[in-house]
Amino acid sequence: MNKGNILIIDDEAEIRNLLSKLLQLEEYFTFCVETISAGLKILEEEEISVIILDVRLQNINGIDYIPKIKNISPLTEIIMLTAYGKIVDGVNSIKLGAFDYITKGDDDDKVLPTIEKAFEKNRLSTQLTKLRKKISTKYSFDNIIGSSSKIKDAIELAKKITFSDTTVLLKGETGTGKEIFSQSIHYNSNRADKQFVAINCSAIPNDILESELFGYKKGAFTGANSNKKGLIEEADEGTLFLDEIGEMAYNLQAKLLRVLETNTFIKPGDQKETKVDIRIIAATNIDLEKAIAEGTFRKDLYYRISTFIIELPSLRERRDDIRVLADYFISYFSVKLKKQISFVSPEFYLKLSEYNFPGNIRELKNICERVVILSENSSIIEDYLPQEFFKQQFEKLPTDDDLSFASIEKIQIEKVLRITDNNKNKAAELLGIGLTTLYRKIEQYNLDE
Repeated sequence: MNKGNILIIDDEAEIRNLLSKLLQLEEYFTFCVETISAGLKILEEEEISVIILDVRLQNINGIDYIPKIKNISPLTEIIMLTAYGKIVDGVNSIKLGAFDYITKGDDDDKVLPTIEKAFEKNRLSTQLTKLRKKISTKYSFDNIIGSSSKIKDAIELAKKITFSDTTVLLKGETGTGKEIFSQSIHYNSNRADKQFVAINCSAIPNDILESELFGYKKGAFTGANSNKKGLIEEADEGTLFLDEIGEMAYNLQAKLLRVLETNTFIKPGDQKETKVDIRIIAATNIDLEKAIAEGTFRKDLYYRISTFIIELPSLRERRDDIRVLADYFISYFSVKLKKQISFVSPEFYLKLSEYNFPGNIRELKNICERVVILSENSSIIEDYLPQEFFKQQFEKLPTDDDLSFASIEKIQIEKVLRITDNNKNKAAELLGIGLTTLYRKIEQYNLDE
């Protein structure tokens, strides 16, 4: 069993060998070198958790190399090896980033615990770094699916505001991905290693929402038997996402405005201010300017939260993305539900492209889960779609004198060309015919005119 790799850099062979044998007995793997240059080479080639570095290496001061070691391997912990009576060297090395120091001649019961603590710090730092990388990857802007111009514009705006603490207002219909955008902004910002706290203002009664946001002191009201930290305080140094902010009660809006203006608030039952450092991202699916005119939303709060507005398009405004989103969700639920999907009918995609999706991406996701559950023989067909997909009216019906197959075919090709913005490749794919055949039909029915 190998507990981990330790690099020993010391120009005294006796010290190197003694430490190496001691650590090998404790199931550590050791690399032993006598020069700093040899040690740096190993550090670049191997995964080293802890370095034991002598302060005096011939004519070199090991302390001077602490920054270089940290630059090569930031998570590697450094333990300095000092001569007896040279405690000041150990203290100076810690100031430069070393974990700790040990003195030559220390007993094993002092050396080993120091090394074990350094390993534990390295392990926790490595885990935290991996977790941050995983979260950053999950909420990368590159993972927001879509290539339509409107969604690309929204992503570019979000990227520009990432490293600022400016308040952001996300506007868009329900189900357009406002929370995903807010998470992407947070986890790609300077606050990424702090809390992201989200609350839906429309999902909580207003009398409870105040306590959830601001907390309270013990005895503030009947039933307040202990202090409660609110979500604003929980989000300190991080980001607070206020979804459906337009549903917040008018009196609470004034208290939120104070937080935005002063970074302080007073908890119910408290006499002193609580100071916070938070970034607020708000979202709404209603017209806040109309709400201001109706007297249900504060104009001064609107000006504070609308410093930077990002409009998220509805799914019907980005129809080119419907298929790629559907493919992603079908693939996702295939794995989750342990189903193999090898065929999706062109008619299924055609029905999706014709539908208006009042519930936007969220509705499409639910539909894809449904069709994967219903799928048989590794196939998805249009019959698995909900009934509302079959209730839409034809924009034009053929007359009694014009019910031939050719007339119906012409109408269908016209419709698909319109849906795909005259993209011939997409139209042919949706119709289930070859591109050459489509061009022939277009010429036959004079559809290029």
